[in-house]
Amino acid sequence: MALVEKTCITDSQEVFKILTELGYKNLYVWSDPPETFYEWHTHPYDEVRWILKGEILIGTPEGEYLLKAGDKMEVPAGTRHWAKVGKEGVVYVCGSKG
Repeated sequence: MALVEKTCITDSQEVFKILTELGYKNLYVWSDPPETFYEWHTHPYDEVRWILKGEILIGTPEGEYLLKAGDKMEVPAGTRHWAKVGKEGVVYVCGSKG
């Protein structure tokens, strides 16, 4: 089950520090243009998405989550999900562990 936390933190250096302390690796900043859509898919590792700017809607079998700047979403390995970027695009930190 996905876990969403509203942190209000949007400084990438602080986000990297926190995620490293939580055991996430392969951290990088990613951006998607407006209205990008990712079909249903899974990842082999636990994944995190921490929104720095913009917004993205992520759907899982449990429901939909609208993530905005400062929101962090942890998605366990193997969780089916899709994503749709908002009208202004999105910038976020990605990482994995496991």
